[in-house]
Amino acid sequence: MCLAIPGKLLSISGQLDETFRFGKVSFGGIMKQVNLCMVPEAEIGDFVLVHAGVAISRVDEEEAAKTFSYLKEMGEVEEINISANEIPD
Repeated sequence: MCLAIPGKLLSISGQLDETFRFGKVSFGGIMKQVNLCMVPEAEIGDFVLVHAGVAISRVDEEEAAKTFSYLKEMGEVEEINISANEIPD
């Protein structure tokens, strides 16, 4: 099943122009690089929903925590661990 996973935007690690940006997102301590082109308004500290490596929307912290909790209960968070890539600082 493909789900959007909430994570916290920790840094913007690359930017080619105003629209095409990449950021480091934490999913409960698991860090991944994410494409931010669909959320140009996203800033460091925001929570974003990520699907297939692309942040598709911003969400508030309470909604992100609730969704992440549900995903943990369903066993979907382990999938992130398996596919997580190390991101250089």
